[in-house]
Amino acid sequence: MSDQGKGSASTPTGALAPGSDTYKGWLFKWTNYLKGYQRRWFVLSNGLLSYYRTQAEMAHTCRGTINLATAHIDTEDACNIVLSSGGRTYHLKASTEVERQRWVTALELAKAKAIRMMNDQSDDSGDEEPTTQSDRSEGIQGTLKTLISKLDDLGTCNDLIAKHGAALQRSLSELEALRVPVEGGEKVKGVNERATLFRITSNAMINACRDFLDLAETHSRRWQRALQYEREQRIHLEETIEQLAKQHNHLERAFRGATVLPLSQSNPALNSKISGSAKGDASDEDDENEFFDAMEDPAGFITVPADPKYHRRSGSNISGLSAETGIDDQSLCDEQSLGSNPESPQSLEVEPVRKRRTKIPDKPNYSLNLWSIMKNCIGKELSKIPMPVNFNEPLSMLQRLTEDLEYHELLDKAARCESSLEQLCLVAAFSVSSYSTTVHRTAKPFNPLLGETYELDRLEDFGYRSLCEQVSHHPPAASHHVISQRGWTLWQEITIASKFRGKYLSIMPLGAIHLQFHSSGNHYVWRKVTSTVHNIIVGKLWIDQSGDIEIVNHRTKETCQLKFSPYSYFSRDVPRKVTGVVSDSGGQAHYILSGTWDDKIESSKIVQSSKGGSGSEGKQKTVYQTLSPKLLWKKYPLPDNAENMYFFSALALTLNEPEDGVGLTDSRLRPDQRLMEAGRWDEANSEKQRLEEKQRAVRRRREAEATDALDDECDYDDSGREYEGFQPQWFHKRTNAITGETNFVYKGGYWEAKDSHDWSMCTEIF
Repeated sequence: MSDQGKGSASTPTGALAPGSDTYKGWLFKWTNYLKGYQRRWFVLSNGLLSYYRTQAEMAHTCRGTINLATAHIDTEDACNIVLSSGGRTYHLKASTEVERQRWVTALELAKAKAIRMMNDQSDDSGDEEPTTQSDRSEGIQGTLKTLISKLDDLGTCNDLIAKHGAALQRSLSELEALRVPVEGGEKVKGVNERATLFRITSNAMINACRDFLDLAETHSRRWQRALQYEREQRIHLEETIEQLAKQHNHLERAFRGATVLPLSQSNPALNSKISGSAKGDASDEDDENEFFDAMEDPAGFITVPADPKYHRRSGSNISGLSAETGIDDQSLCDEQSLGSNPESPQSLEVEPVRKRRTKIPDKPNYSLNLWSIMKNCIGKELSKIPMPVNFNEPLSMLQRLTEDLEYHELLDKAARCESSLEQLCLVAAFSVSSYSTTVHRTAKPFNPLLGETYELDRLEDFGYRSLCEQVSHHPPAASHHVISQRGWTLWQEITIASKFRGKYLSIMPLGAIHLQFHSSGNHYVWRKVTSTVHNIIVGKLWIDQSGDIEIVNHRTKETCQLKFSPYSYFSRDVPRKVTGVVSDSGGQAHYILSGTWDDKIESSKIVQSSKGGSGSEGKQKTVYQTLSPKLLWKKYPLPDNAENMYFFSALALTLNEPEDGVGLTDSRLRPDQRLMEAGRWDEANSEKQRLEEKQRAVRRRREAEATDALDDECDYDDSGREYEGFQPQWFHKRTNAITGETNFVYKGGYWEAKDSHDWSMCTEIF
């Protein structure tokens, strides 16, 4: 490439440097009818053509820029160039036809490159997601940039050669058709033959270049998309940090200008919320605000206290109430039993046979830059991100899943109920109670290794046995089975889908939870709601639960609709609010549930219902007249010094306690988790890396065996061996007759192996 010299002459100054995509030089630009064409310094770079009055102006003043991706390039005569894009048009003139052709070639190359880059940015579905690595060097980026530039130039040159070759062939054919002397005709014929040979050779070169271009694009596409992906994520993260800074600034100004109001002690997110800030400036609001819109009366109903006469449970009142509402009150598990011992829900439990530990070593005070780890993880599955133990808690996901049983006494009580509606109330309270342990637990549990198990044997203490096994690694899925001597069985297969969105982390548990009571045969099915971890980048981490849960008794068709209201910055509702309605098979409501998922759930019996006024969206609200609420569930207080023990509950403190006789794949035996609990985090990180690499090696070997089995089947027809892949030790796939889903259920044998102390069937995974 060349620069034009001063004056009207064009003076080449040197070729384009390797890897450079910039072309500079003097051109004459049309200004107006008074001044005509004026000499300007033009710079072509990254698909943009800019001009300046002098070269010195490049440091401070740009007179105009045109984007070649959307520009039309036209040539009027030997030296003129016309560029038009939208409503902007540049009339340019080169000093010579040769210089004009150099500029046209450079402009066409830059336009093709800009269009290709724009198409790559808009195409997000063609290739695999690029693997982002923090150690990409600038040398690789420069090499990729040069390769892309040269490939684009080659493709454009191919098109130009084909076009000019065809024009030359037409000109020679026209010349040959003219009447010329015999000697001149022979010379024209010879030139035409040479042009034909040139065209054949050029076509061969074009085809070879096109093949090379296709091959190079195929092998370099992943690199190109990786670089583009990094660029987009950098821009997105810069915007996110700017938005967060605006939000924090807005909160600080609102805090300084608001009156002093009582703050909630149970919600860490409310510690920064002042009700007066709800009327902040609209200009400070972010279009991607992480808080949900306030919802007026989210449950769609209104409850009012019933007449006091309904509290007197005389025979006449009960009979009159039943006739009016159609609700059957004759059950062993009456309203009082639903909320018995509200001050001490655990008082009905039998004193444990074995004394369990009540503390673990305090959490070390290690500092680590979360941003340096998470900035390359936006949009990724959390299970695929290599995380140090600094962000973990010393429990595995299997143990975290077992924590759902902390309030198992609710199911013991439900098993004694004869009224299926009251039983459903207790099942609903149990489903909510599983979230109470998450209110302060923002650390990430360990991802279980494939085939890892966890048992919780509380047969002598509380009458149940629990077993979990990691049955799949990608996607991560765990199967759980619990059987209780007190009349119930619970099983579930949970797959965790998690996405890092820049400002928050969404965790979506997928899979159904099944609960069956032995005496009545009532079979309940429900699913979990979405958990969201906020303030990933800036601020204090806090967690929220949001969504709907529908609990269905598939024997009686009775249902419970639970709504977990998302935290709203502008809502006047109590934080972490949960509301619900328990209805019979005909859709008639019998109980109202209310409370919060981090504290308690109460039930109120409906004695009368009526249609009320319209809500904020014009929908008619149902008004339920209820009796006084009865406590179903109350959260246990955390142990002393819980803030230094990962905010573990009394049950969580015992989950990783060493125990004799467990399976060889039990989470208690996992070395990196054990080292972390002991406070030896550096050793835990090394051990974690070793286990993950060992698991990857096993997976590669398993994939190779699957490939060999497939080859055998292709080579030998029916004699090929069938390869089943990984099969869990204690669970097998079955189709559920109720939901129609195929998932892993317990096939038996674990507790028998434990009783016989025979773990020879277990694989060595640690």
